[in-house]
Amino acid sequence: MTLISDGGDAPIPSLSGTISPDEVNMDLTMCGLLVERAEELTQLYADHGNWNDVKNIWFDERLSNRSTRGSSQKIFRVLTSRFKNAPTTLPNPSLLPQVFEQCETTRDKAQILYLYLVTDDTLVRYVVTEYSDRLVSEEPKPLDFSNETLLNILNSLTYSDGSSFDYAESTTERWCEGIRSVMREVGVLEGQQAVTGGTPSVGTVPLLVAMDYSYETGDEEWIASPRGFLYLFQPENRWEELFDRAASTSAWEYLELHGDLDLRPTEKPYSWISRGGVS
Repeated sequence: MTLISDGGDAPIPSLSGTISPDEVNMDLTMCGLLVERAEELTQLYADHGNWNDVKNIWFDERLSNRSTRGSSQKIFRVLTSRFKNAPTTLPNPSLLPQVFEQCETTRDKAQILYLYLVTDDTLVRYVVTEYSDRLVSEEPKPLDFSNETLLNILNSLTYSDGSSFDYAESTTERWCEGIRSVMREVGVLEGQQAVTGGTPSVGTVPLLVAMDYSYETGDEEWIASPRGFLYLFQPENRWEELFDRAASTSAWEYLELHGDLDLRPTEKPYSWISRGGVS
């Protein structure tokens, strides 16, 4: 049996006109996903249970290198913001070490951390949503992350008060490099010089996180607009394959209800984490 989505146009509404200038920042110019450091922070949080202890330990271990203390403070603030502000629709940060243990590659971990970035950083979410819409609309070169294309998207952002995106050119260019760095880490761009990319392959663990996130974020019709897939630039013609892959694990299953085929977690979303496997 297979499950077919009804699909739809522009599954994620644009954020332009809905967000205030106060919600937008340039934090991506300070650090990207930084997988190893993010892993370290989540392990400390899992071990100690509060961010104050994590902060003290983080900086105690860096006192011997005072030249990097300022940089460490910025990185700590930006990375922990993504975890502190994580919605309940994503795994609790204390569970991430268990999630990462099940990942096969660094890219798997990056794709999971990417979802925390997108949900925390409003400007990143706006841009990702615009690219997702370009992909759904089947525009030519939908995943073109050149400065020209990025600047066109950024300059099209209108805030809820009627004002427009307005940052210094040098800052905006650093931000553009930051988003390209993220896209390289999650597999959209290949190579340091590439600016045009394609749909990334998704490992089993990030697939399950994206599935559970989509299920928790959406309503009963979530399957027609799986947000985790859209954020990871998965076109609709791949969804059926991804649904089948998820259902082949112990975390998800197909159910036949009243003649219709439904796809549901076998238990609660993310329960596969505590079970210690995705077999």
